[in-house]
Amino acid sequence: MEELIQLDKEAMVWLNSWHSSGWDVVMYWVSHKLFWIPLYAFLLGWLIWKEKWQAVYSLVALGLTIALADRFTSGFMKPYFARPRPCHDEAIGHLIHLVENHCGGKYGFASSHAANVFGIASFFWLRFGRQYRWFILLFPWALWVAYSRVYLGVHYPADIIVGAIVGILAAWLSTTMLQWVRKRIRKKE
Repeated sequence: MEELIQLDKEAMVWLNSWHSSGWDVVMYWVSHKLFWIPLYAFLLGWLIWKEKWQAVYSLVALGLTIALADRFTSGFMKPYFARPRPCHDEAIGHLIHLVENHCGGKYGFASSHAANVFGIASFFWLRFGRQYRWFILLFPWALWVAYSRVYLGVHYPADIIVGAIVGILAAWLSTTMLQWVRKRIRKKE
């Protein structure tokens, strides 16, 4: 385990070292939740347009995905594992490039940003990917947002990987529940 932690720290220092003032601005905004409101509005609008009144089921499942991903990472994992963010790590903190000197909370394992964006991408892919292949484009977006957290110096690569896995599992669980509920409703009709 110590070898993995050391490898994670080395990867963090290397990935975080590739920065510039121009990319600092870009990555700051990529990581900012409010920046993506137009994308979220588009996805919600598309969902409502596509499913009409039945969109309420998908909206509940999407909300469940985000709630599960966010609460599991922030509410359980961060306090339980209590792994300091790279910028708070005494061993490498002085090597970390921070944008606007923002480090975030004390603990960072696992990344809620990664869990949430991979949860959203996975939800839309699992729910609509067979019919609408363009939803695959949400995964590069999720990867970009997740990488921005490493770039900004607030998460280790392992924080991102585990957060992404949590988001994918949350989406799988909520879409599985959605399918089960829809089958039950169809049987009653």
